[in-house]
Amino acid sequence: MNSREKEFDALALGEILLRLSAPDNDRIVRGDSFQKCVGGAELNVVSGISLLGLRTGIISKIPATDIGTYAKNRIRFCDVSDDYLIYDESKEARLGVYYYENGAYPRKASVVYDRKHTSINTIQLDEIPDSAYTSTRLFHTSGITLALSEQSRNVALEMIKRFKKAGALISFDVNFRANLWTEAEAKEYIEEVLPYVDILFVSEETARRTFKKTGELKEMMKSFTNDYNINVVASTERKVISPKKHTFSSTIYDAREDKYFEESPYEKIEVVDRIGSGDAYVAGALYGLLKYNDCQKALEYGNASSAVKNTIAGDLPSTDLKELNKIIESHKNIGEQSEMNR
Repeated sequence: MNSREKEFDALALGEILLRLSAPDNDRIVRGDSFQKCVGGAELNVVSGISLLGLRTGIISKIPATDIGTYAKNRIRFCDVSDDYLIYDESKEARLGVYYYENGAYPRKASVVYDRKHTSINTIQLDEIPDSAYTSTRLFHTSGITLALSEQSRNVALEMIKRFKKAGALISFDVNFRANLWTEAEAKEYIEEVLPYVDILFVSEETARRTFKKTGELKEMMKSFTNDYNINVVASTERKVISPKKHTFSSTIYDAREDKYFEESPYEKIEVVDRIGSGDAYVAGALYGLLKYNDCQKALEYGNASSAVKNTIAGDLPSTDLKELNKIIESHKNIGEQSEMNR
């Protein structure tokens, strides 16, 4: 999908978060320690793409403190460029935090957010160099960034317009979060973005509840392409058997070919940590599109990336191309099926 003669294959705009997790299956209200890691929806996506071999970067604003340095180091560890990271040197600078508690049947996982008045919400367009807009094949962001504040929303919308004008593909994950905004607000502001979008990620539930779509899933997916001239729509399906056992699949619709892509689901995934698995799907799907311009490849890499991420602790992925190809071959029952991979 479009020329490779760019510095980056993908850039993303989004908030970087510090995650503090209760150890193992302990509760937030108990215990004396938390395990820390870094994440954030858009960072998770570009990290996954980078691990598969393409060049990516993150656009964000973080505090110029030791916590900011910790976040920057984790970004670099995933081979994501920090060229467009902005450092907030104000006294009010802060990194968003969220607290995570694992679930164990019948208790569900839970999250507590502490992300008000964070540095990302002070981001200004003039802090981003004009060279960024012509440097990438694809730009990605999500509904989470639009929901954070009016400031982040306005910046995101203008950046989408500028990247689109410069020839980049626009990828958007609706990623609705009820604790950030209402469904009516999400519909109003996301509909401003959709006419610029080339690749859309939206769940069936969000299509029905937020965008008031009706009919079968495939009909709703196709309607997005008709309404907003979107090229590719992807929708995932997760069946939760228990907090530790999930089944995952997806459907991709390519409006250019008027064709749907599906495969058998990954069944009874042994879930270690589901946070970031939706972002891992987006990463795998975008890799398939950027590398091969092939929705079947996007489907396979997306499904496999998400399935594997469920088995990895923390927000960020940890899967390289060699491992993912073996998992895809195993899922399709082709290639060597040995358990002795050592």
